[in-house]
Amino acid sequence: MSARPEAIVNPAAHRELDAAGVTGASLRSAYLRCRELHAVHGRSYFLATRLLSRAQRPSVHALYGFARYADEIVDSLADHRSAAEKRADLDMLQAQLWRALDGETTDNPVLVAVADTARRHELDRPLFGAFLDSMRRDTHVTDYADYADLRQYMHGSAGVIGLQMLPVLGTVGPRARAAPFAEELGIAFQLTNFLRDVGEDLDRGRVYLPADELRAFGVDRELLLWCRQRGRRDRRLHAALAHLVARTRAVYRRASPGIELLVPSSRPCVRTARTLYGAILDRIVDADYDVLNRRVVVPTGSRLAVALPSMARAYAARARHPRA
Repeated sequence: MSARPEAIVNPAAHRELDAAGVTGASLRSAYLRCRELHAVHGRSYFLATRLLSRAQRPSVHALYGFARYADEIVDSLADHRSAAEKRADLDMLQAQLWRALDGETTDNPVLVAVADTARRHELDRPLFGAFLDSMRRDTHVTDYADYADLRQYMHGSAGVIGLQMLPVLGTVGPRARAAPFAEELGIAFQLTNFLRDVGEDLDRGRVYLPADELRAFGVDRELLLWCRQRGRRDRRLHAALAHLVARTRAVYRRASPGIELLVPSSRPCVRTARTLYGAILDRIVDADYDVLNRRVVVPTGSRLAVALPSMARAYAARARHPRA
């Protein structure tokens, strides 16, 4: 799993590594591989990351690269191995990560980069463990009875990523004060993905929507499958999705005050990520909640219209607070 040649010679990527103080050919190559994964698979998030200082970006790429690498073990539609085999791979990945965090060498570039990031920012090991526990749930859990059940899953799959980001972004006060908001924003992002990807998740045999709330609108897995397989729509599903979009917007509102708890130079990045992900909800509404038969996307032009003004604000913030 080595970095492709075009990533290795990317001047912008190397300037980021220089700013972050990443030295050594193998370590730099590892970070470049994570950056490549981020650029290909997390376009909105990658675009928002461009608003951070160069020194901050490699750590964000490493955290994303590790999350993507683990997620692919359980989510790849081309991988037809058994659930037990996938869990064994996750167990092996965790064992390799623990050894890498302890300073042992590994030939997996994603682990090389994320272990270096974890040491630089003193990231808590249990956060990685909670993430991998949620990935294991994906090998055998296919439905969530209620929001509390889903929330427990999302703590590991998304909330801890928000917590891992805090030391990279920096806070103006105690990190513990910002932590609940960071976790809430990570969960808001994931809820948005769940609503966008209902059809794709069904193809994997999973429903990441609270069963009791769907049932309140007369929706169950059988109806979802019927709509997916026949390319049809249903007013009951429309009403359920409208309810879930409204609830996700409420999660964003609860998370938003945490942005002001970040150092000023990091705020434009997080505001932009929030706006870009929130725009996915807008697209779902614009598509009249037809998420089973299409995958809604925010066009590149729309993403740039958000990111470019934010980039100007980010540069201004860094100029006013150079030490941050």
